[in-house]
Amino acid sequence: MTSPLDPHTKTYSHINGTVDELLDRLAVAELCKGWPVYRDASEWQNYRSLFTEDGTVWTTWSGPRHVDDFISISKAGKSAGVFIMHRECGTLAELAPSGVRAIGKMKATITHRFTFPESQFDVDCDCRFIFFCEKTPQGWKAKYVKLFYEKDKVVPVDGYTAPRFEAAELEKYPMGYRYLGAAQAKLGYEIDVHLPTPYDGALWDRMYGEMEKWLDGKDVDLFWEKQ
Repeated sequence: MTSPLDPHTKTYSHINGTVDELLDRLAVAELCKGWPVYRDASEWQNYRSLFTEDGTVWTTWSGPRHVDDFISISKAGKSAGVFIMHRECGTLAELAPSGVRAIGKMKATITHRFTFPESQFDVDCDCRFIFFCEKTPQGWKAKYVKLFYEKDKVVPVDGYTAPRFEAAELEKYPMGYRYLGAAQAKLGYEIDVHLPTPYDGALWDRMYGEMEKWLDGKDVDLFWEKQ
């Protein structure tokens, strides 16, 4: 579960405000919703339009990738039968005092369908997509997208045939996306085990610190896998 302590040290424009603030936050929230709508439907041109030229995304199965590389491996995965969908559960945005940076927060459930010889099942993972956005001459774009992974579960398609994961297998992956990571690893993916979850206070705080640095106009470093 998440901590009862507020992870933010300050607040930013997130509700109400001027008409310009409302329109900017609405535009950022609209951008965030493009991930589930466009990626799930393979609308790659629309999906690519969400990002800056140097946009980077992180997922459990991809690690950090330039958005163009991420699109390429997503296409390859779909061609091989990988079936990942997203349910958007609510989205809000925080606007920087400068008006040219924002953070989009999209609550979502990742639902990955697996078909193994012994069973067919989904792994549902509740998460929050964090979009590090900036205002460009072409409008709001995402420079980075990284997720908080909060909890996951196995859902048998037929209601009763569930796979068994050995404890040693699950322990390789963080709580928050343990079942998702173990199942994706069976498909041959190298799982990023350094993504923020409520169970790793250091990464949780690190992520919130980077979000605030972004809104304060400072440089951010989300590539902690390389450190």
